[in-house]
Amino acid sequence: MPLAQGITLGPYEIQSLLGSGGMGEVYLARDTRLQRTVAIKILPSHLSSNPDLHARFVQEAKSISSLQHPNICVLYDIGSQDGMDFMVMEYVAGKTLDRVIPKEGLLANVATKYAVQVADALARAHASGIVHRDLKPANIMVDDSGVVKVLDFGLAKLAAAESATGDTDATIAATGTATTPGMIVGTLAYMSPEQAESKPFDARSDVFSFGAVCYEMLAGIRAFDGDSSAALLAAVMRDDPKPLGDLNRDVPPELRRIVARCLKKKPADRYSSGTELAQELKSCRE
Repeated sequence: MPLAQGITLGPYEIQSLLGSGGMGEVYLARDTRLQRTVAIKILPSHLSSNPDLHARFVQEAKSISSLQHPNICVLYDIGSQDGMDFMVMEYVAGKTLDRVIPKEGLLANVATKYAVQVADALARAHASGIVHRDLKPANIMVDDSGVVKVLDFGLAKLAAAESATGDTDATIAATGTATTPGMIVGTLAYMSPEQAESKPFDARSDVFSFGAVCYEMLAGIRAFDGDSSAALLAAVMRDDPKPLGDLNRDVPPELRRIVARCLKKKPADRYSSGTELAQELKSCRE
């Protein structure tokens, strides 16, 4: 049941529900000490009630709070009240990328502008040993001035911790919102083949997810799709997406090459990290 307006979590006063999903609920709130607007994620009870996961949550939050970067949503605080763990983050006014992309796709220069910022955010995280694991358009915010903020580093790392425990309550998401019981954590349409097969993953998994996001920005459709979770899983692991040039002839060949390399099935064939990817994109932009 959503929290009512006016309820307080420590010094934070709940104002309204912003959204919800398999990994918790997000609220608009007011920090009564510093008099600023914040976003609060309430974690689901099956995470908060597990002592091991709670300890991992605290440890991961410490690491994520160090990610100071203009394209990463800032983690301000964490807390626990009435059996609920929560994290307090910077409130970003704008639209998520999935609501920004038109049916025909973005102009190549606009998509590149956003892509460079996302790659810079990943570069910062990867340099700190942090893998996002759930990069998708719904986790990327764009404000009115075109500044991009990557969201949900905290929940992505918490999800990774849950998977490591072997907990069968992990979730697999076939769309940006719906979840069904399974053994894979993430959003299937954007996850790498190695994640889909529950194999070890690293920064190159984020590079694959980035490629799927960038493809969608340019084409207006997802790189991988299917009528069911099983069909979507098979497409991610087996199929190559339609060539970008066939869907949008205005995409420069060099940009098409970068996206295609990101979407290689074998991690060794992709860019090694967000750092290498960002360098390539900036050269392409110039």
